[in-house]
Amino acid sequence: MDAKPLLRIVDQISYWTGKAFAWLILGLTLVVSIEVFKRYILNAPTSWIFDLNNMLYGTLFMMCGAYTLALAGHVRADFVYIYLKPRAQASLDLLLYFLFFMPGILGLVYAGYGYAADSWRIAEHSNVTAEGPPIYYFKTVIPVAGAFVMLQGFAEIVRCIVCIRSGAWPARLNDVEEIDVIETQLSHSQFIDEESRLATMRSAHAIDDAARHRSSMDMDEEKKKP
Repeated sequence: MDAKPLLRIVDQISYWTGKAFAWLILGLTLVVSIEVFKRYILNAPTSWIFDLNNMLYGTLFMMCGAYTLALAGHVRADFVYIYLKPRAQASLDLLLYFLFFMPGILGLVYAGYGYAADSWRIAEHSNVTAEGPPIYYFKTVIPVAGAFVMLQGFAEIVRCIVCIRSGAWPARLNDVEEIDVIETQLSHSQFIDEESRLATMRSAHAIDDAARHRSSMDMDEEKKKP
């Protein structure tokens, strides 16, 4: 059975969820800018703005977790991992997903559901600032975000199994990365020659690929091929 269509569907769900909630950064920027103007120019601060900022940022952070996992963007210790073959990488990932990831995310969803249910039941409002806004809808983000991350986690488990069987990591979705920014800057620079630019980009791509489920040994072998 070909798992690629399943992986692509789940990756797309995580991708578009992250993209949609990433727009909250614009809302957060607007709210902070307006509050700075009111506080320091009009001398009329808003009492509940601190709570709103926390809720906007918290929602952004939580709901983009599955997107980051789909792009293998979470921080990880690579000093040993990158020297393993893909099958060894996948085996290690699979073990860690079952030992730590799934129990942790299940706990997040379970506990988050309890927090959200209690908050809705008492119509909870924030007590951090005066006139605190309602936060029951914000606490609902906890189990929802956990569910999205768990869905992507199942896809990552399937991805590990595919890699163990085939010896190669299935492709991931592409998005604009920091390395794309580096490439654009180097291509327009007048202070670096073409040979140095290509060498720099090869090195940057090698580091990026190693961090995204490719072993450095495989890359070294590819470089030796004519």
